[in-house]
Amino acid sequence: MSADSTCPCGSGAPLSRCCGPVLDDPRRATTAEALMRSRYTAHVLHRWQHLWATWHPRTRPDIVDDLPMAWTGLTIVDVEQGQPDDEQGVVEYVAQHTAGTLHEKARFEYRAHRWLYTDGDLLD
Repeated sequence: MSADSTCPCGSGAPLSRCCGPVLDDPRRATTAEALMRSRYTAHVLHRWQHLWATWHPRTRPDIVDDLPMAWTGLTIVDVEQGQPDDEQGVVEYVAQHTAGTLHEKARFEYRAHRWLYTDGDLLD
């Protein structure tokens, strides 16, 4: 995927002006939603190192494996806090993939000058 391609996160912006910079440097995610979108894009582009690096050390697995499915769409349902001056945020989203959908209420923490995914609750 080229930098001029539309970002997979569904924002409508080019990858180079959306999730691309965050994939290169996670500290560029200024909100929990921006980090969530970059994590979805990392799944689409198989950027497993980004997923591991943006997962809170307290809750992340030792290895982030490739999932045997193609991700086909992201819808942000709701955002609670997670703004530049917040320390925590929640992003509810639905991610479509070839095996169905993933509906999660994901929790994020702002720590060491960057947003990190901590965990989430799977919804229907």
